[in-house]
Amino acid sequence: MDGRVLVVLPVSRGEAKELEDAAPGYEFVFKALVEDPAAHAVTPHFMLSAEEVAAADIIIGNVSPKLAAQAPHLKWIQLGSAGADAYLRPGVLSEETRISTSVGCYGQAVAEHCFALLLSLQKKLYLYEDDQRAHIWGEEGTVSTLDGARVLVMGAGDIGTQFAKLCCALGAGCRAYRRHVPEVPSALYQQVFSGTITSREELFEALPEMDLVASFLPSTASTRRLVDAEFLAALPRGAFLVNGGRGDLIDYAALTRALELGTLAGCGIDVADPEPLPEDSALWDCPNLLITPHVAGFWHLPQTRKRVFERARCNLERWVAGKQLVCEIDRRA
Repeated sequence: MDGRVLVVLPVSRGEAKELEDAAPGYEFVFKALVEDPAAHAVTPHFMLSAEEVAAADIIIGNVSPKLAAQAPHLKWIQLGSAGADAYLRPGVLSEETRISTSVGCYGQAVAEHCFALLLSLQKKLYLYEDDQRAHIWGEEGTVSTLDGARVLVMGAGDIGTQFAKLCCALGAGCRAYRRHVPEVPSALYQQVFSGTITSREELFEALPEMDLVASFLPSTASTRRLVDAEFLAALPRGAFLVNGGRGDLIDYAALTRALELGTLAGCGIDVADPEPLPEDSALWDCPNLLITPHVAGFWHLPQTRKRVFERARCNLERWVAGKQLVCEIDRRA
């Protein structure tokens, strides 16, 4: 036996066979073998013991960092998530354990969800839903359009690029805000951004020109509370804000003031800080604010889980062949 592979992703029997065929000679333990993986918006409930994790040489999927820390022989973990922060903390995994992620698998789902939030805000659909519940046949005033709108996409990786593509399809012009410009931008990236990149130094010069800011930034020291009173004041009156990245991007007191004063036309968030958002949070009753509970990603869109599985299968083949893993984290950086 070449090693034991613990699979905690929900997979069908056919997909399980694909993984076994990708790594002949390995022993597989499947903890989430289901008839219809597409039906699972969340991971199927299963019991996972510390002993099962400790015996694994390879893990496919996410186990709790606490359990992962008890896997002394773990050589590689292929995460089903795009983020790996919890596994990079000191004491969780050996420095020799390789980590690869599912970055690039969530772009469609998160982009479409955040785009739906934006359109609901622009067309005031959320207000008409309130009217419907109150049995009111009325109108909520003027609406806005993406045709000719100026959009700043913060965090223009896979998700941000997919979001920009949707905006461009309705006539918007998009600029990218990112720390690192790809050496070889994809054709889609070049198409939607046309090489227009905004740096951190140029950010506050660009904001007064923007009709919409959409963020898909990770949580870092430089992004936490980046959207504060100064940031919001720099936007033109009537601009929109959408956040599908991390909840600690926003100063929520400043956001509430901007929405109550009407200087910001509307805001849609799929993330908050803290999460879950407390029942007594003032954000629940903030005007022109749409909140969804961090559901844009994960596997609510069945195609996302399929992409995550394909990434795992592909990387398993590459592992066996001794090739570089796709989206492997450089732990030396």
